[in-house]
Amino acid sequence: MIGAAKSGCQDSLCYNAPAMGSDSSSCAVPNHVAIVMDGNGRWAEQRGLPRIEGHRSGVKVARKAVEVFMGAGVKHLTLYAFSTENWRRPLTEVMGIFGIVTEIVEQALSYGSQHGVRFQALGKVEGLPPGLRHTVEHAMKTTQGFTNMTVNVCLNYGARDELLAAVRRVIEEGIPASEVTEELIGLHLYTAGLPDPDLIIRTGGEQRLSNFLLWQAAYSEFYFSEVLWPDFGEDEMKKALDAFSQRQRRFGTVLTSSPEPRNQLDRN
Repeated sequence: MIGAAKSGCQDSLCYNAPAMGSDSSSCAVPNHVAIVMDGNGRWAEQRGLPRIEGHRSGVKVARKAVEVFMGAGVKHLTLYAFSTENWRRPLTEVMGIFGIVTEIVEQALSYGSQHGVRFQALGKVEGLPPGLRHTVEHAMKTTQGFTNMTVNVCLNYGARDELLAAVRRVIEEGIPASEVTEELIGLHLYTAGLPDPDLIIRTGGEQRLSNFLLWQAAYSEFYFSEVLWPDFGEDEMKKALDAFSQRQRRFGTVLTSSPEPRNQLDRN
């Protein structure tokens, strides 16, 4: 049972984000949650199982995450499924992961069609195996008009690679250096059109981003959990949301309940 949040909320989680400059104690639900789903392999090894079984168990938790976060009012959920560095793993594990990801996408298509959830893949989709790529592209096209929630699955994704590709496209388009802005770079990223993540969760005990959403995480809140992803159930997800609701998000400003006087004359 999660303790009640501050500011007189009736429930343990509140679903209205505070406006900039409002009382920092107001509770909020993040608009965009991103998750590094870490610990699948270790979970399996602790049980004497093949690592692939950990990934398979992690899929069930990913499905639950969509339900829980959508129920809490989260509009965007991004899951780090396969990084550009993951190609270095044993081939049998990589191919096993791709088989499981294919199942995930097929299930996302079915669930999205029933519940109005849009599916997107972020990363170098063209580098995926042909069968998986076809499944991904079909799911994206079929669900593109759904608006209840957007689920982004990062496949063959690396944040440095994303930034490098964005810069190259800006150069190829012949845009003068004086016209290059943060907004322009953002429009050339895989996440173009998406809000930056408000909350980034990492399970499995590690406390790093691991080449995940480096540009987009500039003002994200972080929540690190010792729990391995296959054990990260609904209660753990609600703990993460509750922790976020207690954060004070300043975005470089000072949050106050009333304006401070600008000079001595204002004090008189």
